[in-house]
Amino acid sequence: MELVWATEDLVIAGRPYTGFPILLWDTMQSCVPANDFLRHYLLRGTIGSTKSWPSTGRALYDFFSFLQAHDIDWRDVDRGEAKSIVAAYRDFCLVECKLALSTTRQRLHYICKFYEYAQTQGWVISLPFSYEERTVKREVGFLAHIDASGGKAMANDVMPRAHRTLPKFLSMDEIKALLQAAENPHHRMMIRLGLQSGLRREEIATFPLAYIFDPDKTGRRECNIRIRLDPHDGHGMLTKGSKARDIYVSRRFLSDLHRYVVQIRGERSSLSQAKYDPLFLNQFGEPLSNDGKGIERIVRNIGKKVGINVHPHMLRHTYATHTLVALQRNRGDVEPLVFVQRQLGHSSIQTTIVYLHLINELADGAVLAYDDELSDSLETA
Repeated sequence: MELVWATEDLVIAGRPYTGFPILLWDTMQSCVPANDFLRHYLLRGTIGSTKSWPSTGRALYDFFSFLQAHDIDWRDVDRGEAKSIVAAYRDFCLVECKLALSTTRQRLHYICKFYEYAQTQGWVISLPFSYEERTVKREVGFLAHIDASGGKAMANDVMPRAHRTLPKFLSMDEIKALLQAAENPHHRMMIRLGLQSGLRREEIATFPLAYIFDPDKTGRRECNIRIRLDPHDGHGMLTKGSKARDIYVSRRFLSDLHRYVVQIRGERSSLSQAKYDPLFLNQFGEPLSNDGKGIERIVRNIGKKVGINVHPHMLRHTYATHTLVALQRNRGDVEPLVFVQRQLGHSSIQTTIVYLHLINELADGAVLAYDDELSDSLETA
């Protein structure tokens, strides 16, 4: 079994798909069922990011390699054995290969999707797994109306139970230390944008200059300004799944962004003859890479100066957690969890619920208005 990555010569419907995963048998012939599924799942399905290509391709490659090594036909879903094909592969990953639980779960997810697709195509008559009802921890308080499941959820019976790992976030003291260590004003503003909007690193890297304006000159009086993130407006904004969404930033922070553009960004912009769309430029006056890896290195290196293990996604977790706390303490007409869900661009509110479990870790002194605390920290940084 071989896993190869397509060159620009792979063209589907007139579009090249460089880097697309392709599975080949040892004879170098196409593994038709796997490749058909990959095209369906990654190109015509709900997956909107090329980042899923490597993990999906490797999962199918590893599974088919396992079957080949043990002389098992992938279509033999009714083997009469105590363990199904997928369950046997699961145990192989966990026991023999000692893979992390999260890695095993990810692989099983793609493999189960493959078999569900195979069943719709009539390649198999039944699935090598089933679904069972499992008890889930029920949320309390203001989320009670959201959970209509009665504390139950349907789960794949071959999927090992996940151990909850709560995302890490920064305390206010750590935020102040991080900002103080960010002596470069460009780097500091990148960090602030992550902390005060919850954007992903790719979204920070491609955030357009065109979205910044002086709120005092528009006649608008809102305390929070809505900004439309639209990948299709011609400004180069990238969002997960290319989905447009609205975010809100404070009037004060938008003013700070505007001053950054006028007083600081212009100097870097003059280093290049070309004019670029992104807000942030590198030391040569050119855009950062769209994947945000440059921002990843910047944030991690600044964190090392003050002994904080931090990365851009932790800034996102920090925004979500502190904002949720502030909204719950100062509740108005907005539903705190729904607001944070929309701000972060989560397709499901279940993804956002994890931040509720972080709230108890916040000290009482850290539940003041998040934006005010961040702004105050800048005055002493």
